[in-house]
Amino acid sequence: MSVRLVSAPISLLYSEMSLDEEAYLREFSRLSESDDDPISQWLKLAKGRGETSETDPVLLNLVVELHRKIDALEMFIKDETPKRVPMTHKIKIESIGFEHFKVESADLEPGQEYYGRVEMPVHPKRDVPIFFKAIDESLAEIVKIHDRDEKEWGVYLTARERVLIREAKAK
Repeated sequence: MSVRLVSAPISLLYSEMSLDEEAYLREFSRLSESDDDPISQWLKLAKGRGETSETDPVLLNLVVELHRKIDALEMFIKDETPKRVPMTHKIKIESIGFEHFKVESADLEPGQEYYGRVEMPVHPKRDVPIFFKAIDESLAEIVKIHDRDEKEWGVYLTARERVLIREAKAK
């Protein structure tokens, strides 16, 4: 099997699906498009009612991100952390493709299904929940990902490709 991958320095927290499939499915749903974030839910409702039609979208996004930062600071001050399902492994992802990724060390069990959270270095920075299946000890295929996260994964992959092309041209 030939899979095209691009170098991408990101991290992954993961566990075997068999450990707590129900909890992983609940977290996957909770981390969906709502982002477990009240300001995102409010913004989605406001857009649905047409209340944002005369607002500059860039300015609106910046204000929303400032609100998220304030919420994050408040959580930090109160020593609160977002409730996430604990994972058993943390590993670095070496390279990614549109439907696959390769981890740095050979820790995966071929044929095994896993649930994980990818720490995506996009704006806004957040965890992307995925279900994946190990093809071999270091290569995995993404089985399930939210639509918006899939688009951001593709955008990140394309951006990484551009960076590598520019670096190759500079040499």
